Amino acid sequence: MKLSENAEKLMELLTADGFKAYAVGGCVRDYLLGKTAGDIDITTSAKPQQVEYILTNQGIKCIETGIKHGTVTAVLNGEQYEITTFRKDGDYKDNRRPESVDFVTDIQDDLSRRDFTVNAMAYNAEDGITDLFGGREDLKNGIIRAVGNADSRFKEDALRIMRALRFSAVLGFSIEESTKKAIFENRNLLNKIAGERIFTELTKLLMGDNALQVLDEYRAVIGVIIPELKPAFSCEQNNPWHIYNVYEHIIHAVHYAPKDEMIRLTMLLHDIGKPAVKTTDEKGTDHFKTHAYAGAEIAEKVLKRFKVSNDISKKVTSLIYYHQAVENVDEIRVKHWLAKIGEDYTRALFRVRISDLLAHNPEKIGYEVKKIKELLAELDEIIAEGDAFKLSDLAVNGRDLLALGYREGKEIGEKLHEILNLVIDDKLVNERNKIIEYLSQ
Repeated sequence: MKLSENAEKLMELLTADGFKAYAVGGCVRDYLLGKTAGDIDITTSAKPQQVEYILTNQGIKCIETGIKHGTVTAVLNGEQYEITTFRKDGDYKDNRRPESVDFVTDIQDDLSRRDFTVNAMAYNAEDGITDLFGGREDLKNGIIRAVGNADSRFKEDALRIMRALRFSAVLGFSIEESTKKAIFENRNLLNKIAGERIFTELTKLLMGDNALQVLDEYRAVIGVIIPELKPAFSCEQNNPWHIYNVYEHIIHAVHYAPKDEMIRLTMLLHDIGKPAVKTTDEKGTDHFKTHAYAGAEIAEKVLKRFKVSNDISKKVTSLIYYHQAVENVDEIRVKHWLAKIGEDYTRALFRVRISDLLAHNPEKIGYEVKKIKELLAELDEIIAEGDAFKLSDLAVNGRDLLALGYREGKEIGEKLHEILNLVIDDKLVNERNKIIEYLSQ
C-alpha cells in the first residue's frame, strides 16, 4: 500500500522509537477498493505524550485536538494527520462518545472497537494489511457488517446507523442481515444525536449511486430523522401524471437529480408538503395544489433542526417554493426568472424541475423534459451574450432618471423595473439613447 511521504515519515519516526504505527480505517478500505485514499489516519501504541515528544523533537508541530481520547494532530509540510493511541472504549452513556478510554498496546483491541469490518483494517510496511474481522472479504463481497455485536456497536454510537446507510449508498454495498436488524431495532436512538451530525451523513448518503435503494429499504430510519416525511410513505397519487406514491416519487427524483448536494437535498424535501394539501375530486383524481408553499415551510423547520447554514436553508426552501411555478413549460420566460431569482437559482430550479419530471409517468413527460433542457440552453446563451436581465445591466441608471426629473426613491425604482421588463420582453432596445427617448415621451 502506497502512503504519502508525510504519513510514511510520521510512522517511521514512531516505529524507530520502538512503537507500533499503522495507517488505519478509510484509507486502507479505499486502497483495497482501488480508490485514491483521502485523509490518512494513523494509530499507534505510543501514548499521546510520547507521540508529541517524538515528533516535536523532529521539529514537527503537534496539536492536542482530542487528547482525552488519545488523538494528537501532527502538522507536516502543511498537511494534518490525526495520530491516535491504540485504545479500548469505556461506557457510552450518550449513545455517541465513550465516557472514557483506556490506552492499550495491542492493535487487535483497537480494531475491535471500530464500527464496520471494512473500516477495521490497518496497514504498515512491516506487517502488511492487518485484517482481523474479515473486512477484506466483506469488501470483495460488497457487504457492510458491524464489527462484533451489531446491537452493541449501534448502542455505543447511534450515528453509526447513518454511517452504515451512507456506506451502503456510496459504495453500493448491501448491509449484512444481523447488522440490518440492529439498525431497525436501534433507529430511535438517532433522536439523541445532534442534528448537524445526522445532516452530514445524510448529504453524503444522498450523493451515493445507491441512494434510491437505501432510501427505499431504510425508510423507517429516514422517518426517524425526518418524521415530516412519514405521511408521504403511504400517500398515494391517483393522477395520470404519476406512477408512484409521494415517497416513491421523492426518492426517484433524488435518484434522477444531478450529483449536486443542494439539488439532491431539495429533491428529498420538495414534495414533503403534499400529504397536508391533498384533495381528491369527484372522479377520484388526486390533486396537490399549494404543496410547494406548504413544503417550503415544512422544509425550513426540518433544516433548522439539522442546524444547517442560512445559505443552505434559503437555497433549498426557495427551490422548493418555486418548483411548482415552472410546471407550465410553455409559459416560462428565462429572462424573467433570471431577473426574479438570478442565474444560479434559475439554473438550479430548471434542474430541479427535470429531476422532478423524470420521477413522473414516463409516458407524460417527454415534451416537458425536452422543453426545460432547451430553456437551460437558452439560459447559457443569454449569459454568454451578456443580455440584460437585471437592473445593473441596463444602459441607464438612477442618476439618468434624476436628470430627467424623476423623483428619487420609489418612483425611480419602479421606472427602472418597468424599463427592465420592456428590455427583457424585447419591447425596448437596451441602448441609452433609445431608453432616454422612451422616458422623454
